Amino acid sequence: MRNSLWRTGAAFTLAAVTLAACAGQSPTNDTAASSGGSDTIKVGILHSLSGTMAISEVTVRDAELLAIEEINAAGGVLGKKLEPVVEDGASDWPTFAEKATKLIAQDKVATVFGGWTSASRKAMLPVFEKRKALLWYPVQYEGLESSPYIFYTGATTNQQIVPGLDYLKEKGKKKLFLVGSDYVFPRTANKIIKAYAAANGMEVLGEEYTPLGHTEYSTLVNKIVEAKPDAVFNTLNGDSNVAFFKQLKSTGISADQMPVMSVSVAEEEVRGIGVDNVAGHLVAWNYYQTTDTPANEKFVAAFKAKYGADKVTSDPMEAGYNAVYLWAEAVKKAGTTDVEAVKKAAGGVSLDRPEGKVTIDGDNQHVYKTARIGVVQPDGQIKEVWNSGEPIKPDPYLKTYSWAGGLV
Repeated sequence: MRNSLWRTGAAFTLAAVTLAACAGQSPTNDTAASSGGSDTIKVGILHSLSGTMAISEVTVRDAELLAIEEINAAGGVLGKKLEPVVEDGASDWPTFAEKATKLIAQDKVATVFGGWTSASRKAMLPVFEKRKALLWYPVQYEGLESSPYIFYTGATTNQQIVPGLDYLKEKGKKKLFLVGSDYVFPRTANKIIKAYAAANGMEVLGEEYTPLGHTEYSTLVNKIVEAKPDAVFNTLNGDSNVAFFKQLKSTGISADQMPVMSVSVAEEEVRGIGVDNVAGHLVAWNYYQTTDTPANEKFVAAFKAKYGADKVTSDPMEAGYNAVYLWAEAVKKAGTTDVEAVKKAAGGVSLDRPEGKVTIDGDNQHVYKTARIGVVQPDGQIKEVWNSGEPIKPDPYLKTYSWAGGLV
């Protein structure tokens, strides 16, 4: 099912690389870093600290390190301190597979927190499944996946993309233009968007993809202007968003005239894009720095105290921060870092986090999350204009949506 949805040509090369990374390895749990024999528990952190995705992933690493520091200050896990082992995926999907293998086999980590793009997750998935190790993946994604060795703490489709479409429909934005980076997340997301549109009286006027890191958008922007959509649904990732929004703004079309709904642009990306280029446009997430909860007030203060008063928080970093706490809670419940025991204990684990209450769904290892639509403000913060009212049960395969029947 996963592979049938992996539409880009690079998928086959990537699959070969990831399988090669697993080659010759016995399907045993190499992560028995365990609750005994040492005064620390090693955990892996694997994000792009260089390359096109560094604009987004460096701060996720920072948030995970903050969570580890806080947990250690509170006594650690099972009486032991957590010891982070940090690796750079370098915005290169085969590198993610290689580094994941190193963390599991060589460093003997108890779990790994990592990834951003679906391409990086797809690259790592066979490594974790082969070795029966645990990955905690912190970023929203396209759904249509559920691995027994991945916990998904970012949104799945019915917690972000579908609410984003519902909001546009409610506002009368029925003619859409789809723009995305050329890899699995945008292509699968847009397949879902087209199915939604067909069932909800909406029209897709155009669908364009560019490579990650692409910076020349004048031709694509001209196509959008000529098509005259009511809104653009944006699944670009990384620093391509900088060039896209700058070149879109140069046309003179305002966010009021043609809003862009982005699902990979959060506070950190707003700073990189330049707030003047993106103010007034829409985003769909589950958390903003402005989210009003007691836990978020503490999180924002702690993050700024550690990394600088000028730093911002965002949804993916908060989901990474949550992942460390959720894993730690599951380990405490299990009484061990043994992977199978942690998986069994994780179902139903519920915590009050900066975004509000989050609960692990034991059936699919996703998390109940509140959907939030926001508007980028002139100060670079995001103002929430709608939310789902309560955490949404994760439905990665969209089983509860009749229009999605042909997707799975």
